[in-house]
Formats: sequence, structure tokens, C-alpha cells
Amino acid sequence: MAWQGKLVRVDEYRWEIPMGSKPGMRVPGLIYADDRMLPIIKEEQALEQVANVAFLPGIVRYSLAMPDIHWGYGFPIGGVAATRASDGVVSPGGVGFDINCGTRLLRTDLTERDVRPLLGRLVDELFANIPSGVGAEGKLRLREREIDDVLRKGAAWAVAHGYGDASDLECIEEGGVIASADPALVSDKAKKRGAPQLGTLGAGNHFIEVQVVDEVFDARAARVMGIDEPGQVLVLLHSGSRGLGHQVCEDYLRVMGEATGRYGIELPDRQLACAPVRSTEGRDYLAAMACAANYAFANRQCMAHWVRQAFERILSQSWTSLGMRVVYDLSHNIAKIERHVVDGKKVELCVHRKGATRAFPPGHPDVPQRYRDIGQPVLIPGDMGRASYVALGTQRAVEETWASTAHGAGRVLSRGAAKRLQKGADVQRSLAARGIMVKTAHVGGLAEEASEAYKDVTDVVNVAHGAGISLKVSRQRPIGIVKG
Repeated sequence: MAWQGKLVRVDEYRWEIPMGSKPGMRVPGLIYADDRMLPIIKEEQALEQVANVAFLPGIVRYSLAMPDIHWGYGFPIGGVAATRASDGVVSPGGVGFDINCGTRLLRTDLTERDVRPLLGRLVDELFANIPSGVGAEGKLRLREREIDDVLRKGAAWAVAHGYGDASDLECIEEGGVIASADPALVSDKAKKRGAPQLGTLGAGNHFIEVQVVDEVFDARAARVMGIDEPGQVLVLLHSGSRGLGHQVCEDYLRVMGEATGRYGIELPDRQLACAPVRSTEGRDYLAAMACAANYAFANRQCMAHWVRQAFERILSQSWTSLGMRVVYDLSHNIAKIERHVVDGKKVELCVHRKGATRAFPPGHPDVPQRYRDIGQPVLIPGDMGRASYVALGTQRAVEETWASTAHGAGRVLSRGAAKRLQKGADVQRSLAARGIMVKTAHVGGLAEEASEAYKDVTDVVNVAHGAGISLKVSRQRPIGIVKG
């Protein structure tokens, strides 16, 4: 249903839903979009969801929507909201089912000229080495005590067991572990779902992409990240917490559904079920969510290790001699307790980012020392037929969006609509004709992920750049893809 409410233009990249648009809104909505993007955004219920999020107790300043906004569960995907930890709430709908779905970028010393003759073998090796698909099981089989260790230690668990290098941890959000995790608050069902899936890609829009740098916009920042020049090969991974994270969300949606009424919270959508941040239910959810986030960090760490192994086998060199260093690893779906300035005072907030990327500026203490002078790297993947971007966090993002920016292209067609538009085999042939090799266990599913199903990520990134909430560093195009 198209948005029928009021929408006021603020400037070239910002639009506001006034606080009185729906009785009960506690703050206005703020949407980042340009003139070309807005009609697409208005056609579905995402703006209604932006207004609904504004009802959350304790919400501060705005209910925010990044330029990749589209309809989701409770919150829109691309939605950001901060609530006061003192009297606000936490909502699982503001994180989503794939907790810490995120991306990791590896740089290499290789060029397209080095890789192109071996691309078919390389994609086959990546596909064979990293299990993918719905319910896919990996090479690891974790016992109960082992999975509790993964949930506590995150990526560090993987490194300690030989999957990667300790230097990788420096360039992962939070160092690859959220310390507040408590495995006792994760159900046995969730642990059983996660036990066979560590180191697996999953399905849907998850992928491993071999990419080539197409253009560099900020040469200084790119050099700091190890992105040297056009033609360089990078590898981008996109995956999350698999069945374990999904089950954690399911479990706590039931808990929050009961808690919402018990605490007398009135909401326009039951999918926004929530509890006070400092209630037992709120603390328990955040601790369980942290476990799922740690699982996702470990999952991407294991996959990155096997990506390196695949390159080693095909290129007949060690990953260190190939220069396969982690640029950055970050989360797209998470809620975090952070300190931000509100009305001139530092306040503890619960920042929900659902389909949004943290974007800290230069000098921020949570930015790795390697990047302290330039700011946090921001990874913004697009669809498999166009491009992805690397950007940087900014001070304006801190002041305006709780240090958040876009996380990807954002869908414009449902999966069903995309499949009705064309067949997966046609998508595969079309990409191959453009020099993009795709390997998947289910060719039919490629139709769901065709370029036509997504906004052009360049439009999304240009809005974020123009608004000043993240700044472009480089653009990459895909040449080889393993798709979930």
C-alpha cells in the first residue's frame, strides 16, 4: 500500500514525516532519498513502518530510514532508531531475524589479469570449499560446550582454532566479539540449529564475490585500506548468524510479545514487540542477540579462512604472499548500547540498526588504529550484476544518524515478483555474457537476486555521500560469484 501520509522535503537528500502524521508518534521520521528514489520508496509500506517505529518509548530525535529502505518485519530494512537506555525499549524487530548479517572485505595483491584465466576454477573451488544454500551444513561439528565458546568468543574462537590469523581481529567491528554475550540465554533449539552450520554461506542474498576495483574516489583513504588502484582484485563476503540467529529472534519475539502488554506499551504494529532496555527481558534479549552476533563474526571468520585456502590452491601461493588481508568486517543487523550526544549531554542509547551500517568518523575510539585518521570503512554491496562500494564514516553521521549509513542496494521487487519477471537460467546467461561467472546450488533462485530486483546501489551511495553520512572511497564490479 502506497504511503498516503504527509512527507515534507527538507533538502535535496532528506524528507521528513512530521510527528503528527500518526497520533502517537513521539518523534518525526527522517528519510534519506533523492527525487528519483522517492516514488519507489513510497509505493510500499516502508514509510508506514518508519512512522510506526516513532511510537517506541524512549526513542530519541528521529525514526530514521537510509536510502536503501524497503519493507521488513516491524522496522523497515534500512531503519535506524535510538532509544534511551534509561527509559527506552529494545525491539527484536529493530534487528531482524538474521542477527549480525554483515560483510567482510579482503584485499589482494592480484589484478584481474592474474585471475581472469583461472576464474572458472577459482569460482568452482570457492563453491566447493564453502557450503551454501538453505539449511547447509559445514565442515565443523560443534559439541554443546564448543558452541557456547563460539557464542562467547566470536571470531577469536575461530582464530584460536586455526581459522585465520590474529591480525584479522583488529579489523572486525568490536574486534569480532560482543562481550555482553551470555550463552545461557540462548535456547537449546537455537544451539542445535547453529551447531552444524558454522562456516556456511546460507541462502537468499548471501554471497561470496570476487571483485575488481573499478574506480577510486579517495586515493589516500583507499591506500590506507590497501585498495591500490583500478584493476585490483578484492573479495567480499556477505553472511550472518544462520539458523541460530533466526531462532534467537523467534524465541525473543515470543518473550517480547508478552512483555509489551505487561509493561503497558501501546504500539501500532505487534511486530514492534519490545521491552524496556533495562528490564529482565530487555537485558536477556541483548545478551542472547550478542551471542548470535558473535556466532556470525565466527562464521565469516571461518569462511574467510576457506576463501583464502581456495585462492591458495588455484594460484599456488600462500594467502599471505597473495596479500589477502582483511580490510574490514561489519554488521548490518544489530542493536548496541552506545554513548551519543543528546541535547549537549552524553547519553547511553540503544541504537537499533536493521539493514544499516555503523559509520564512525576519524578519531573515534572504536575505529581500529589502522583507520583512526580516515574513519571507519563502510562496505556497501550492490546486486550481483552492477557494483559494490567502499565508503567512510563521518562526523555528520554521528550528529544526525547515530553514526549510521546505508548497507546495500535495497530491494524494489519481492522475491516472488522477481521470479515472475525472468528465469534464473536467463539471469546466469546474461551475467556470463558480461564476463560475470555465477555458481549456485539452485539456479532458479538467481531470479530472486537479479539486478532488476534491486535499486541501483550507485544511487543509494550517492544519496548517502551527498547527505554526508558516508563518503565514497572506491567502487568494485563483480567478476565471479558464489550465491547462496
